[in-house]
Amino acid sequence: MNHYHADAKQIHAMVDRLVMAVTGQPDVAKAWGSLVAPNDKVGIKIAASGGALFTTHREVVEAIVDGLVAAGQSRSSIIVWDRSINDIKEAGYRPGAEGYQLKGIAPKDGYDQKASITAPLLGKLVWGDLEYRPELGQLEPLSETENTSSISHISRILANEVTKVVNVPVMSNTEVNGIAGCLYNMTIPNIDNWRRFAQGRGWGASSIAEIYSHPQVGKKVVINIVDGLIAQYAGGPESQPLFSEEHNTIYASRDAVALDAIVLQKLEEWRTRNKLPAIGPLAAYVQAAGYGGLGNSSRDRIQLKSVSGK
Repeated sequence: MNHYHADAKQIHAMVDRLVMAVTGQPDVAKAWGSLVAPNDKVGIKIAASGGALFTTHREVVEAIVDGLVAAGQSRSSIIVWDRSINDIKEAGYRPGAEGYQLKGIAPKDGYDQKASITAPLLGKLVWGDLEYRPELGQLEPLSETENTSSISHISRILANEVTKVVNVPVMSNTEVNGIAGCLYNMTIPNIDNWRRFAQGRGWGASSIAEIYSHPQVGKKVVINIVDGLIAQYAGGPESQPLFSEEHNTIYASRDAVALDAIVLQKLEEWRTRNKLPAIGPLAAYVQAAGYGGLGNSSRDRIQLKSVSGK
């Protein structure tokens, strides 16, 4: 990155080297071919709520798409998505011009009635949630309590349209869940009735881990690639340039939990340097995911390897 401008050629090479390093394969086609099969329906889950500066960079996505095509995927069949198609457009992506499919999750109709998750936290249903009933808001105040639910539904894109997922969050904090990392990127933006897990008090820690463990969520992820070209350590996931660093780094791992532990540690370093409070308590779900066997959350048991070269 040079003053927030991306060097597409260098970023493409960085992604290629990372994927080959993670898979241990000698070339890009074999690397991606070890992760997906030609008959897989592949989706790339980006993070697009940070505007042009702090959304998953198009250059990173382009490198991933090129690698998937080299492994036998049809470019036009690859789905790149996040919750809001408007956020995706505002970040600079161009529907119809990229060659791959750009999608958002349609309010209400974008969730699968049969793909649901129950958690012991009641959430007030709002417009856009699958089971929201606007007529309840017109009844007596006591009846409004019925417009709540302990159920969330998974997006149709994730539940039905993709069989394998490349998870590509940005390296950012979130003011309510600590970090907007790998676990967060596959859970909170992919479900309705999600606000109950994002209340800024560390609530829902075990629930986020449980959502990720759902067969139609975490088990579909074949690799996690964190876009750390520009990192944001406060005010996220929305754009806050004053709390950003040109980190010029991309991270990759098949272990989402370990990668989140790495990102959390680095964000905490920047926050400490800038005299900001720790966000670890809000990101307790990373440790919960480790305890639940979803990956390795113990930083002293994670080896971070640097991949360099031209």
